[in-house]
Amino acid sequence: MAYWLMKSEPDELSITDLQTLGQARWDGVRNYQARNFLRAMAVGDQFFFYHSSCPEPGIAGIGKIIEAAYPDPTAVDKKNPYFDAKASTEKNPWSAIDVAFVETFAKVLSLGYLKQQAALEQLPLVQKGSRLSVMPVTAEQWAAVLRLR
Repeated sequence: MAYWLMKSEPDELSITDLQTLGQARWDGVRNYQARNFLRAMAVGDQFFFYHSSCPEPGIAGIGKIIEAAYPDPTAVDKKNPYFDAKASTEKNPWSAIDVAFVETFAKVLSLGYLKQQAALEQLPLVQKGSRLSVMPVTAEQWAAVLRLR
């Protein structure tokens, strides 16, 4: 099993939304490196659910991958904000995955708090200039974050 961190703006999809829904499609990723990480995910992999672009950015819980990458339907939906005019149903460069709820943390582990943890200094999230919405997490980093919750 691999581990990941995925960012979502809570007003679009929050950990609470995922808990209520049980499962959801993770779509709208429009960065090629982040897309490649989506494509590398396998059913059963787990991810830290990170709330971004909000008053308290940080890790809010855990989800798991329940369906591997497939063509992102939002890329070809002209009414969707993630529409890509260069994409077509025959040639869609973007991917989506399906995820399910696992756990909500009692408190959000803020970015500032995560940056203070020596065990996480190599985590891409805390690296200067790292803005990817999907990134890998090592088993050691995963365990370190779990100890913080």
